[in-house]
Amino acid sequence: MTEDRGLPVAPVAEWLTELGITPVETAEREGVRSWDLLLDGRVRRRVRATLILDPALALVGWVHYAPPLTDSVRRAYRQLLRWNDEIPFAKFSISTDDRPILSAELPALALSRDAVGVLLARLLAICDLLYPESAKWVDRISAKAAAGAEPDPAGRRLIERYAAELGELGSVGTDAHGSG
Repeated sequence: MTEDRGLPVAPVAEWLTELGITPVETAEREGVRSWDLLLDGRVRRRVRATLILDPALALVGWVHYAPPLTDSVRRAYRQLLRWNDEIPFAKFSISTDDRPILSAELPALALSRDAVGVLLARLLAICDLLYPESAKWVDRISAKAAAGAEPDPAGRRLIERYAAELGELGSVGTDAHGSG
């Protein structure tokens, strides 16, 4: 590992390769690195996730969960707040352009390939879990993106690889869970 601002910098790009994930875009600005990913869950397709690493603070994984909210904003806000209460280790918020965001983070000192894998698997599994309740929101972005595209197995492999660490989320989208 190299050093940046006195703290270890995890080789996130190498870990993504080891996990079978190819970023669609990467960037670096002022020592902060990001990787944009496009992953399929067991249920929800073409989930766009971003990993942002500030080596001095944390790795944040976030998903533009749905397009900007429209006239059903109050109901959607209540739903997001309820999910914040019900789902551990992940939080929903609203971006400056009114898009619902799903996020999770890892402290810089806890970074490892498997920690990054679990974080991404958790985000995908949450997208799968909540898809039935939010399909009308998310299909405006994911259905268009998935049209004609073959499913990419990398996201499903992540969920399967880390199913034990995901607890109940690890079975979302399997026949035993009632879908997929």
